[in-house]
Amino acid sequence: MSQKHPVIAVTGSSGAGTSTVKSSFEHIFRREHLKAAIVEGDSFHRYDRESMKQAVAESEKNNGRAISHFGPEANEFEKLEALFKEYGGSGSGQTRLYLHNDEEAEPWKQKAGTFTPWSPISPGSDLLFYEGLHGGAKSDTADVAKYVDLLVGVVPIVNLEWIQKIFRDTSARGYSAEAVTHTILRRMHDYVHYITPQFSRTDINFQRVPTVDTSNPFIAREIPTLDESFVVIRFRDPTKADFPNLLSMIHDSFMSRPNTIVVPGGKMGMAIELILTPLILDIVKKSRV
Repeated sequence: MSQKHPVIAVTGSSGAGTSTVKSSFEHIFRREHLKAAIVEGDSFHRYDRESMKQAVAESEKNNGRAISHFGPEANEFEKLEALFKEYGGSGSGQTRLYLHNDEEAEPWKQKAGTFTPWSPISPGSDLLFYEGLHGGAKSDTADVAKYVDLLVGVVPIVNLEWIQKIFRDTSARGYSAEAVTHTILRRMHDYVHYITPQFSRTDINFQRVPTVDTSNPFIAREIPTLDESFVVIRFRDPTKADFPNLLSMIHDSFMSRPNTIVVPGGKMGMAIELILTPLILDIVKKSRV
């Protein structure tokens, strides 16, 4: 961790809703006039799209268990750790982009599903902001979480997470429901060993809990809305939260444990900004001393 060049990470599995939280962070950065070096988790996958298909097939054939984007075999944990460490020390480091679709790939004159070349982070940023699968990851060869100053988890209950993934991958990425279900099953080992342990390392977790029936996520016809949910917010250090102020500002919120506040789902964005703005400003203030 570094006082001089802060690293902030939002971590959550595929379909968890980290992109929504990323938007709230961007509002904070814009409002508080902070320049953030943005790092996308997909940029640290080990294989491009076509190579990943081959690697999955080979691992299933040779090892009986397929690798997945959740685990260390398909990711550059060591390079992500090195980036966080270098940025914390000097405010720089190497990153790249993963080009998800033709629209993203066109300016680079590359194919969708490939990476841009590695390049240095532009100088002069106030902080590094990571959003992806592995902001708090640990493996036998890397400890990414060690170099993060503020680690935020986005963790819907697992059935809701699967519903969101199935809807996103079928509607936006053109996969069949059967293919998405196969991916969920294939990733389960890595999910248990490399995704969920991160949420015991986070400083704050935002967990969305629907108030409608999600007991069979594989036949759900729609995603529960934020207004059909509560958000359970857990602080590792409860002294970092002004709970009386939050309870007064966020109507219909309540405390469920001494370190946990529950807010209506529709107030999630508001809660994120009320909670994280002072924490981010404090981190940046200390970095400028």
